[in-house]
Amino acid sequence: MKEYKVIKPKLGWRNHTDKLEDLLNTYAKQGWMLKAITPHEHMIAHIVFERDKNR
Repeated sequence: MKEYKVIKPKLGWRNHTDKLEDLLNTYAKQGWMLKAITPHEHMIAHIVFERDKNR
């Protein structure tokens, strides 16, 4: 069985790429895998992560 986490990141305009990389690495260390990134007006609206529920 899978579980999902949906977040709405607040990355700002400065160092956007570095902040996104840090965010993705933080969740990866917790066992989450990137499932989807939803764009909205030149920004990231939502990020969806997935992992096995019974890990």
